[in-house]
Amino acid sequence: MSRALTDQDKTTLRTAAYGAVSLLAAAGAAGGSPHKIATTGTVALASATGLVGRVLAEKRKAVNLDGKSVAEIAEQVLPALIASMGLLSEQVPAEADNFRSTVLVAIDTAQQGRSNPAMAEMTRKITAALDVA
Repeated sequence: MSRALTDQDKTTLRTAAYGAVSLLAAAGAAGGSPHKIATTGTVALASATGLVGRVLAEKRKAVNLDGKSVAEIAEQVLPALIASMGLLSEQVPAEADNFRSTVLVAIDTAQQGRSNPAMAEMTRKITAALDVA
């Protein structure tokens, strides 16, 4: 039986999705275009459908990633990805795959033509976090 997502659940989902794009942009900074990576990834997130799409469309500016380094941001985002998959799997199982594919499409879109080894490694970490639950 699924239940409605709480405001905290929704914040976790937004932190996870937008944070994944932010992590990828930070990893791509060495390539010189983190803004384009973030913009492209965010636009891809905006194409999400279903409950995930509605949650991601709410209060985009409410995502607050505190961190002065990639490591500090990752300490917030990777656990949020794991938590998001867990809560969706438990509460709204039909949306768990939607969330996972939405995030993967966003990071794939964001790195089109801009990938470097750091971005590839961050993609691996993001994918691993999505696959924990």
